[in-house]
Amino acid sequence: MSARVVLLHGIWNARAWLQPLARRLRRHGLEPQVVGYASVFGDPDANLAVLVERLRAAGETAVVGHSLGGIMALEALRRAPDLPIARVVCLGSPLRGSRTAAALAAMAWGAPVLGRSAGILQRDLGDWTGGVQVGMVAGTVQHGLGRLLARFDEGGDGTVGLDETRMPGLTDHCTVPASHSGLVFSPQAAAQAAYFIRHGRFAPDVG
Repeated sequence: MSARVVLLHGIWNARAWLQPLARRLRRHGLEPQVVGYASVFGDPDANLAVLVERLRAAGETAVVGHSLGGIMALEALRRAPDLPIARVVCLGSPLRGSRTAAALAAMAWGAPVLGRSAGILQRDLGDWTGGVQVGMVAGTVQHGLGRLLARFDEGGDGTVGLDETRMPGLTDHCTVPASHSGLVFSPQAAAQAAYFIRHGRFAPDVG
């Protein structure tokens, strides 16, 4: 399997945000490339069209997406299931819809914060039925804005609830001790992402 990995950031972030994750993945023998997109002001459909072309041009690769980045990766695959992507790892992506985003969208000051990604963040993506293996690394440290706006009965990372990460059809799901933002900086999250890219499952002894 190719060692190349495309990294996709979440909302409010830029390419530089994923550099710590990229460095950790390089230590695991992978070749990460960070791809940026306009997560707040850009039109999601236009972003997806560009992403599909960039992933097609990248050749055989895996994808690691943090938060909204994971959603974008799966939506790109639904649009173009022939993309040469071997595996996808989502880091704290609310694939069942984000209650935090829904709470923000209902507030006068919150909707502009989410920008044009408000809709895609609140949407339940349903079951994953694509041919690409997808793994989820979810955080369990509840530090974040979400705990002030939404209730997470099953726990979560402070922004995304664990139940929001459990998409039917995932190949594997694991948790690590990290907050939502902390997933990008977590050595355990990086190790699990690298292991899944190599083996198609998460390691039982990490996290």
